[in-house]
Amino acid sequence: MTTSTGAYHVAVDHLDPDTLTPTTTYLGTCDQAHVDEVRAIAALDTSPHHLLDHPRQPGAFLVLRADGDLDVYVPVDAPDYTVRTPDPDPQDPAAGGSIDTPAPGAADRPVEPDRPRGAAGPAYIAGAVRFGAQRIGGAMDTPTAPPRAVWHTTESPAGSAYFYSIAAYLIRVGAEPQVIYDPESDRLGQFGPLTSSGRALRNDGARRTNREGRVCIQVEVLGRARSPWTNGFDPAAKPNYRKLIAAMRAHGIPDTWPAGPPPATAAAATRRDRTTWQTKGGHYGHSQVPGNDHWDPGAIDTSLVPGPRPGTGDDTPAAGSGVYVVKKGDTLSAIAVRHSTTTAALAKLNDIKDPDRIRAGQRLRLPGVAAAKPQYEPFPGAAFFHTGRRSPLVTAMGRRLVAEGCGRYNHGPGPQWTNADRASYAAWQRKLGYSGTDADGIPGKASWDALKVPKQL
Repeated sequence: MTTSTGAYHVAVDHLDPDTLTPTTTYLGTCDQAHVDEVRAIAALDTSPHHLLDHPRQPGAFLVLRADGDLDVYVPVDAPDYTVRTPDPDPQDPAAGGSIDTPAPGAADRPVEPDRPRGAAGPAYIAGAVRFGAQRIGGAMDTPTAPPRAVWHTTESPAGSAYFYSIAAYLIRVGAEPQVIYDPESDRLGQFGPLTSSGRALRNDGARRTNREGRVCIQVEVLGRARSPWTNGFDPAAKPNYRKLIAAMRAHGIPDTWPAGPPPATAAAATRRDRTTWQTKGGHYGHSQVPGNDHWDPGAIDTSLVPGPRPGTGDDTPAAGSGVYVVKKGDTLSAIAVRHSTTTAALAKLNDIKDPDRIRAGQRLRLPGVAAAKPQYEPFPGAAFFHTGRRSPLVTAMGRRLVAEGCGRYNHGPGPQWTNADRASYAAWQRKLGYSGTDADGIPGKASWDALKVPKQL
């Protein structure tokens, strides 16, 4: 541990809103009293700032800010540090970093196309924010080995306000996974293609764990291991999460946890079986990877990660939902009797021409019980959206725009109508096919109804 004289270099990492690459502004030095004050403020439960120690720079720490920037504090007498990618290609030079420049990517190689030749699944997930140069890793060492996914947590607050500052932190310390995900806002980002390695894992001796398997898709989820992010999490309301899981499945990652559910405490995170890791594909916690000593993601609910596959018996509607899924051997008349109705009524309601021809898996509406329908906010009128407008409806709209891949926010969204909201809505209008003055960023009824903003209670 470096003994500091009490003075610190101070800088701010900022992600450019257009390129999403980090720039660093050096602010000068500060004394120990200022550092003590920064730490005290960050420790408050009500503080919008969150402090993380630098994993590779003794005495240095970083402060996540709710505006998306990252404050960097490094002791002035600390030795220069070099961030090396944990698994560089043999021909790659070491990647250096200092307070003036965030750690660069692993190698100066071309960005891979969205679907490289021979890849089983996509390199990029539609709608994911792409951070930086997309060059964090390289080819897998064992491309014939089983594919796997590894789940991490950032050990920080969740929420879209920290999405960009966490991204800046991971770039700064050179520990980027392929994917970053915020379970509160459903925001999804990528630091590199799914078909290349990440660099959020430590090597297991000479084995480069980041590069083991056909793919090793690593996900940093905003949240803390002690409070599993799946608590209260509803995948049905998170379209970007479902896209992430679909991409994993497209790469052949099995819906299994070969090492069992991730442990619930740090003390329980002691079993990291090398044979299981090297021979079985599926989902793993960071706590279950050989050569690593973290205990994240904690006791996440493995019934939600990855969750049931669409179209299987696991998505049977709940009782009372007004929908019945036909099972093998069912007849329309038997279904009618069980639900206190008639064959004719079922046939009419479901537009069935021949009551003797139904198929397993077919979904039937039941008369007398209204199927649950999502409730959406009605269009409030174009005049509602003006400078100075502040409403929870603006936040809800922004979250839907982000979920649709149209977010143009540096941070947020929030309740105040801003130019970022207008730019995001214009992107949504263009996605729907509007152009010119019809895509000016001011909501209209047709585009608003298509956005399906959830009803605010």
